[in-house]
Formats: sequence, C-alpha cells, structure tokens
Amino acid sequence: MGRSRVRAPELTGRRWLNTGGEPLSLATLRGKIVLLDFWTFCCVNCLHVIDELRELEERFADVLVTIGVHSPKFVHEADPEAVEAAVERYGVHHPVLDDPELTTWDAYAARAWPTLAVIDPTGYVVAQMSGEGHANGLTVLIEELVAEHEAAGTLHRGDGPYVAPPEPTTALRFPGKAIRLPGGTLLVSDTAHHQLVELDADLVTERRRIGTGERGLADGDEPRFAEPLGLVLLPDAVAAATGYDIVVADSANHALRGVRLDDGHVTTVAGTGAQLRERVDVGASAAELSTPWDLAWWADRVVVAMAGNHQLWSFDPVSCAVTVLAGTTNEGLRDGPPDEAFFAQPSGLAVAPDGTLWVADAETSALRAVVDRPSVGAAVTTAVGLGLFDFGFRDGPADTGDEPALLQHPLGVAVLPDGSVAIADTYNGAIRRYDPGTRTVGTLARDLQEPSDLLVDGDALVVVESAAHRLVRVPVPASSRVDRGAHRVRRARTDLAPGGLSLRIDFMPPTGQHLDTRFGDPTSLTVTASPPELLMAGAGTATGLAREVRFAPGGPVEGVLQISVAAAACDDGDGVFAACHRYQQDWGIPVRLVDGAPDELVLDLRAVRE
Repeated sequence: MGRSRVRAPELTGRRWLNTGGEPLSLATLRGKIVLLDFWTFCCVNCLHVIDELRELEERFADVLVTIGVHSPKFVHEADPEAVEAAVERYGVHHPVLDDPELTTWDAYAARAWPTLAVIDPTGYVVAQMSGEGHANGLTVLIEELVAEHEAAGTLHRGDGPYVAPPEPTTALRFPGKAIRLPGGTLLVSDTAHHQLVELDADLVTERRRIGTGERGLADGDEPRFAEPLGLVLLPDAVAAATGYDIVVADSANHALRGVRLDDGHVTTVAGTGAQLRERVDVGASAAELSTPWDLAWWADRVVVAMAGNHQLWSFDPVSCAVTVLAGTTNEGLRDGPPDEAFFAQPSGLAVAPDGTLWVADAETSALRAVVDRPSVGAAVTTAVGLGLFDFGFRDGPADTGDEPALLQHPLGVAVLPDGSVAIADTYNGAIRRYDPGTRTVGTLARDLQEPSDLLVDGDALVVVESAAHRLVRVPVPASSRVDRGAHRVRRARTDLAPGGLSLRIDFMPPTGQHLDTRFGDPTSLTVTASPPELLMAGAGTATGLAREVRFAPGGPVEGVLQISVAAAACDDGDGVFAACHRYQQDWGIPVRLVDGAPDELVLDLRAVRE
C-alpha cells in the first residue's frame, strides 16, 4: 500500500562515528541515495541487517550512503564508549549517528529494531520497512531510483563520507566464550578476530590459533570463521565416532563447525552459510541455521542457543541432524511446553548436575530453566526476569513482591559447585548469583566490561570480559546486595483509543514479486499483549495483514502490544517453483489508552511511498 512521500527529517544526535569526526547532514548528502538503518547493538536482527547490507553497500558504493542510526533499547547501550565498541565489534563500515535520546528515531516514527528508511537524491523518504530480509527488495528499489534520478540529472556519483577508524592492537578482540580443554588449557572464541585461541591456564599465554583470521566460511587446515562464539567439548566416545572434538557456534556464518584438536582441522557439520528465514516448529529440522550463539552438552546431544530465531535446537554430532528443541520463534517471555514457550535471543547455556538446562535469555533480561522430561508442569520456566521491556540492577527475591530482582541483557551462565547459578549480567557489568533454593539473586562482582561468559575454576570464576578484550579470574565471594533500580525501555508510548482498534500491516512486495495465494494466504499475524488482560479480543495467530482488536473495558490502561507478522512473496512468473522471499518482523509497542486518541494502528513491514 503506497503513501505520500515526505521530506526527510534532519539527522540529529549526540555525535557521529566513522566520519573522521565530521558531522553529516542530509543537505550535504543531496544527490545520493541515503539508507538509514535504525539499530541497537543488543538486537540480533539488527546484526543480521548489518550483514545483509554489506553486499549492497559494495555494489552501489558510488551512489548509496548507508547511515546507521544507533537508537538504544537498554541503558547500557546509551553509553558512548559502548556504542563505539559495538561499531567496531560488528564491523560497521559506514557512518553511524549516535542517537541516545531517540531523537532521530522519533522523527522517522520508527517503532521497531531494525527499521530501514530510504531517502531519494532529492531528500524525500520513499520507503520504510521493518525487520530483516529486505536486501533483494532494496536492490530493486535502488536500481529504480538510480535510473530515475540519473535520467533527471539529480544523481551524483562519487565516494561517500565513511572514514575508517584506526585498527585495534589487542591480542584478543571481543572474545565471546571459553571452555576448558582436557590438558588444562582454555579454548577461547576470539570473536572479532574470527579465530579460536588456545590459552595457558594463566589466561594470557597463547598456545596456538585456529583460523586464518579472515572473515569467511572455509573448512580444512586453513579454516575461516565469522564471529565464532559458543564452544562445547564432546565426550570422548562421541568425538571418536565423529572425528572431531569441539563444536563451534560460528554465529555470523549461521553454522556449526567441528574442530579436531590434534591438528586444528575444521569441518562444517551443520548449516549452509545462509541464514534460516523460515519458521521451523519444535521437532522439525532445517538445513539452515540462524545465529547460533552458545552450545552445551545436555541429555546426550548438543543444545544450541539459536539466538537468531529465538529458539533452542539440538544437534546430534554423529548423524549431524539438527532439530528444534523449544521455542515458537516468537520473541518474548512465555513459559510452558517446548512448543508453546517464547524465548528472546537465548545466548548462554549451562547444565546443572540434576539435569536442568539453564538459559541466559538476553533480550528479556531473564534466566530461564528447561527440564528435559518433566513429570508434571511446564518444560520451560522463568527463574528471573519480567519480559522484553523491563530490566535493571536489583538483587533480592526473584519472583515475589513489588520489587523483584532484575538483570540487564545477560549473555552467559555457569553452575557453581553449590548448585547455584552464576550469571554474566553483561550490560550491568556484573556477575550475579541465583539460588534456586531460596529463589533469590545476589551480586558476586561488579565493574566488569561486558562479561559474556563464565567458567568455574575451583574457588574462582574465569570471566570472559569481552569489552576489555581479556579473560580474568574472579574469586567467588558471598553475594552482596545491590539495588540500582529498575528500568523500562525508553520509548514514547503510542496513545490509542479505548475500545476497538483497527490494526493494519503495510506490505508492498518489491518490483518483480507478488503475494502468491495459489496455495493459501501466505501471511501470518500474531497479536499478544502484556499484561494479557489489556486485550478482550483479537489476540492469537491467524492469516492476513489486518486485525480488529478490542481492548478490555475496565482493564489496564497501559501495556505493550506485541505484534509478529510474516509474509511470503514470490518472484513474478508462471512457474509453480518460482523463488520465494520471506519477510518477518516483531514489534513491541508501549501503548496508553486515552479517550479521543486514534483507533487505527498502521505498521510498516515494507511500505513504499509514491
């Protein structure tokens, strides 16, 4: 559905990165096609988009200027040093506007991470889209804009404003995860160097590196990785049967890699290098994966924290079969059986002696627990955490009272000898401790720089201090009590009228594609609310891109509408087997019910202005 073009608002923020310190304005970019990428570094979908745009930026380097607008979700993401580190960590090779107050975010009416906006060479917004998977459609749109504005004389070719920052020099660069090897050394994923490093027990001395250090996907004796993260050591019998000892979550390659320790030989054991873009149900499998983040050996299988599509998967090293273990792909916090539970970027795994699988569920700032074969009740439960929009730094009871314990985007977990759970509370820069017996949270250590993983080492913890580019040992003291308060995501509420709401998703397939309805409606719309009592009608999943929703009379007047949409568009042509493209996005929209406010909500999945 097309809508009128509007003049692009100016780009306003705290500072510019990757421009050599020079500010940019839309006036100075006139004559270029400008692509705004609204992102935040906690968001795995945003990281997918950064990767998707690399080829586009290279192909249209003389006419396209991509600008990342970093608009934070979490408090930590507003820290200027953290933003600068994230730009380096994820290889962002275009200018970035630091937008901590969401000024430019609000000016462009962004509602979700990631959001893309396309500005034509004359300064008008010609398209806005949410989510990932838009590379093909953007290519078509840019080609059309190039032809139109070259003919009109309004297109200017030439170099863009990107200025590369100085190269870093530390031995490790944003290490992600670590495991202990049989000989007492440690194997570390040196994520930003795209390598694995074996360190002595002193945590500094290098024994060897595995991988060339060039980003890529290559097997053999000179392997390439792309942002490797989680590692797991296979049991001896399994390693003997497979021919490799270690499984690596090669996150940006969307693959699992097998490493033979004797000689460092690497084999791709699951994944194709392409990102999974289909929804896969519990018990089913797929050839592609989506940003595997961490691994653990649990119940005679490798469990994969599949952060990219908010699920847990299992991997059989002998057969190389991958299967969805838990999670619907909906991003959120919901307990229940594996096929009903919601996760949000599961990023850390640890197994307790009693068989409980502990999960650091990053985007919900939660600690989750999975029981393999529960005799009664739910298979997935929440120990700490309230949902996608509530976080903080507060100790105390985890699930009772008006002020429950809070985390902020945890990425790692480890089970301590007493059965309690240590949590790498990444964005709080802390190590927290959850006691399952008392269901309370305390703090073990503070003032760390983005701890991303933990490894029990006798009376200490080895901490992967990612943003400090090192591993450190931290003694395990008695927990102390911390309360720095609670936070909610800093986004303006959307005022809506009480009663009925007409919800519509705008989606216009790119030129050369169409919604193919020969085999049924190729769309899916899911609506939920937090709290659930906000809605009287309209919740659930059904086909279509429109829904009539009714707020509960006498119910809550504030809450969050959680909306998930998927649409499949196929290439034009008469063939039954025409290539298809999947578009998907989740929105979490804080709402307030106010008399006289609009009774319609329109969200852009892919809207083109005419």
